[in-house]
Amino acid sequence: MNDNSVSRRQFMHQAAATAAGVAIGLGTARATESTSKILSYNPDMEYRRLGKTNIMVSAVALGGHSRSNDRERADIISRCMDAGINYIDACWDNEVKRDAKALRGKRDKVYLALSHGAKEVRQEDFRTSKKLLGSLDELLRDSRQEYTDLWRITCLEPGGRHSFNTACEIVEALEKAKKQGKARFVGFSSHDRRWIKFMIEYFPQIEVVCFPFTTMTKRAPKDSLFEALKQRDVGAFGIKPFAASSLFAHQDPEQDNRRGRLALRYILHSNTVIPIPGMNRPEEVENVIKAVSERRQLDIRERAELETVSRQAWATLPNHYQWLKNWRYV
Repeated sequence: MNDNSVSRRQFMHQAAATAAGVAIGLGTARATESTSKILSYNPDMEYRRLGKTNIMVSAVALGGHSRSNDRERADIISRCMDAGINYIDACWDNEVKRDAKALRGKRDKVYLALSHGAKEVRQEDFRTSKKLLGSLDELLRDSRQEYTDLWRITCLEPGGRHSFNTACEIVEALEKAKKQGKARFVGFSSHDRRWIKFMIEYFPQIEVVCFPFTTMTKRAPKDSLFEALKQRDVGAFGIKPFAASSLFAHQDPEQDNRRGRLALRYILHSNTVIPIPGMNRPEEVENVIKAVSERRQLDIRERAELETVSRQAWATLPNHYQWLKNWRYV
């Protein structure tokens, strides 16, 4: 490779050093980790420990879905890094190749998670460990990377349609990717709460999960996923924080910015997931940064406002996003 990304040999050396730290008891309570170890650290950004990965991730991450072109995306990523946002999630091959290109020369300054959504277990032909690893190899090659910080396999929705055998194949592929130095950390994304709970309770290999978390999402009164995440020390990212943009009226930019900040403050106050909104313009990055700096707990008026716009968003969800209504309780 011709850029300044970390080589696999360097990565394996770093991984060994991290493992040694965990072995002597440093790995499970490092929320106050030295800022020198935080990628793209900015004192104005908040950072949170991502479960048993023990890495410190910005309180809000950058989602892969974006309507921006390559140049605009590069500007968005640069602004995120300047502000201390140090995690990018890309779940389709075009997103991964685009973001990897934007990061050349500074790949080691940010965490880049990936998934090859079109060639993973959503497709029947990709439900074996061998096929999944082949898909990962293809994506790493095409995006000119030697490894990914997080391989999080995109699962069939609802995840409960997978057999136990498929679950085992997924975990086997994830384990092998780590052993081969192709993935630092591993996990999966799913839109099925019960299946996520089963996976993280049955397979201790799972380090990170991604699932929907909107302004209508609340803790389930019983058998909540929140407790399982905490008990298994699994890091969590929340996708669709703006309910697939249904939260916005698309009439007044300032009003939409306010709604976006209210949504992020609500999610951050839950202290359960790191939201990963998609951002289409640098101005949207500024609004996210502003949300992080504002107080978390909403006052009575703000809660009423968010409740109103959330119900409106629920009522106008497109047909292909109706499944978000299954995520009222986690």
